[in-house]
Amino acid sequence: MRIAQIIDSLEIGGAEKMAVNYANALSERVEFSGLVATRAEGNLKSQLSNSVSYLFLNKKTTLDWGAVIRLKKYCRDNNVNFLQPHSSSYFTALLVKLIYPKVTIIWHDHNGLSEFISSEKSFALKIASFFFKGIIVVNYKLKSWAEKELNCKKVIYLPNFTSIETSISSETQLKGTVGKQILCLANLRDQKNHFFLLEVAEKLKKSHDEWTFHLIGKDFEDVYSKQLRRLIIDKNLENHVFIYGSKNDISNIIQQADIAVLTSKSEGLPIALIEYGLSKKPVVSTKVGEIPLIIEDGINGFMVGVDETDLFYKNLSKLIHDKDLRTQLGNSLYETISNNHSEKGVITKYLTWVLSL
Repeated sequence: MRIAQIIDSLEIGGAEKMAVNYANALSERVEFSGLVATRAEGNLKSQLSNSVSYLFLNKKTTLDWGAVIRLKKYCRDNNVNFLQPHSSSYFTALLVKLIYPKVTIIWHDHNGLSEFISSEKSFALKIASFFFKGIIVVNYKLKSWAEKELNCKKVIYLPNFTSIETSISSETQLKGTVGKQILCLANLRDQKNHFFLLEVAEKLKKSHDEWTFHLIGKDFEDVYSKQLRRLIIDKNLENHVFIYGSKNDISNIIQQADIAVLTSKSEGLPIALIEYGLSKKPVVSTKVGEIPLIIEDGINGFMVGVDETDLFYKNLSKLIHDKDLRTQLGNSLYETISNNHSEKGVITKYLTWVLSL
């Protein structure tokens, strides 16, 4: 089996991390494992295993036929028989398929908002799906959506998995008081709902002034980012909420945190939650996507509704006041992640499914 992952960029993000995870995991199990970045490179490139074949297309436009031809040559030269595009990179794979029918496309859908995509994008995806041999989704809602709306009936749910990267040098030092730091790993975009986090931060500032929030994730420097930064100033939270942008030393950052949070209003299965669990961190999260399949409220973390800022704050306060509870929930989450979201289990199921296509 010879498989190449395709991803638009290697900037730090959930889909991007999973493309790297699959490429690395498969490099130990199949004849050939490759990864192709279409539009941009990024920090995740350094996490690729030496055994993974890598190609950067430097694609400039949607219909960049030069990039498509380079990818066709890569597939032909390496005898690639499966292309696994992640999220929107399916279009590049489709163009290759049109001029090199030999390859088989397996689309990997990470987008927790796919069920709400525009009619124009939905139409394009429906047409493209005629050329998919199989579809991988990261939550059951997406599975139902794909089976109902797309023209490929071989759809499988595979949970995200990851591993703790320890070989990257520690560079980031979180601000604020050591022992009183709350981490949020999420790119700065609407789906991640950082405005919810600011509401909680306002409440926490009044009752636990020394505790601070640390936002790690890509800053797109767009309207969302500008609104977020302006609100931090308007709410006088400059010394309580810190934005760092993308960072590569995620393991080092997680280890510094005392509590981890997710405030998303829509999700698949966030890689951040798996990383929190592998690092034994206590978590407070909104109840979205596949998160309820991992977190049992009060057992291995806390979960609240997407508009329940008061309850989110109360659960944070519980963890702040009870260090033993933090340890207990962190250990329980670690067991859950280790038992159900291991690389070995997911990849074994994946390979069995691919061979059946």
